[in-house]
Amino acid sequence: MEQTYTFYVIGMHCKSCVVLTENELSGVSYITKAKSSLKDHSVDITGNFGGRSPEAVALELSHKLKKHGYSLSIEKPVKKVEWSEFKIAIPTASLFIILFILLQRAGLINLVGGGDLSYGAIFTIGVIASLSTCMAVVGGLLLSMSATFAREGDKIRPQILFHTGRIVSFFLLGGVIGALGSAFVLNSTMTFVLSFVIGVVMLVLGINLLDTFHFAKRLQPGMPKFLSKYAIGMANFNHTFTPLLVGIATFFLPCGFTQSMQIYTLSTGSFMTGGLTMLSYALGTFPVLALISFSSFSTKNSSRSGVFFKTAGLIVIMFALFNLINGLVVAGLISPVFNF
Repeated sequence: MEQTYTFYVIGMHCKSCVVLTENELSGVSYITKAKSSLKDHSVDITGNFGGRSPEAVALELSHKLKKHGYSLSIEKPVKKVEWSEFKIAIPTASLFIILFILLQRAGLINLVGGGDLSYGAIFTIGVIASLSTCMAVVGGLLLSMSATFAREGDKIRPQILFHTGRIVSFFLLGGVIGALGSAFVLNSTMTFVLSFVIGVVMLVLGINLLDTFHFAKRLQPGMPKFLSKYAIGMANFNHTFTPLLVGIATFFLPCGFTQSMQIYTLSTGSFMTGGLTMLSYALGTFPVLALISFSSFSTKNSSRSGVFFKTAGLIVIMFALFNLINGLVVAGLISPVFNF
């Protein structure tokens, strides 16, 4: 007889977590339906549990989710904000911001210019995204695919195909989005609106990384769930070109950082600029994803993960505020605030 148990998911942070937990739990033989909720950090599981207690089921399924950094509990955990972590995060983020500004004033990099993000800034956003919980679904997808091929002793080729597919597709699809942007005549008002939307999305992402103001989690953008589930399901197919296709499919996975860059790419109005924008972002994510490919590297379960995410969140908020302010300056609504 089928029953429905509700568990709380410890480690759930974003819409990527929703897709990943649903996909993993739906693959269990005795589960017929799994429905995760970011609002409650919970999952409703329907299936034939064979008379096992909720506690026993939670323990068993936690082992399956452990590789992705999640566990299940029958009791709602009390969320405690670790304000002490800001004692390290604020100085660290401040040093990074000061260094960035000094490099900018020296003319070595440009954070903003004429309302545009530089490729260096986009690369930095890619690095931060690859270390955030928003990229958990990509890392989980990569690990699942790697395990499928590793059973047959094929370890290197799938990794090369995956990363090649990801990097090349981000350039080509980014170019397509940029070219689509050229089909629209973006006046100064529309350019400002797009810039403002990008800044707000990045601001929400930064606030979410702080893991302090939980209302913001519901404001995260997301791709249609059917696209995400289709992309994740591809990792379970053992075919020569599966890794290549999975790498391409990551362009459509629910990562707010990726989607904010896609919105920005639309505003470039150029195939080449759009392609280079998404390529810079993909290259920023590459080092960490490469580490995941050949190890169990993860910041999520580190003892210092809270400090890291708060530091990353403050840096992302800095990027967002700089670009929101710069957008207002370009639109002529305010006078220049920063002399960069």
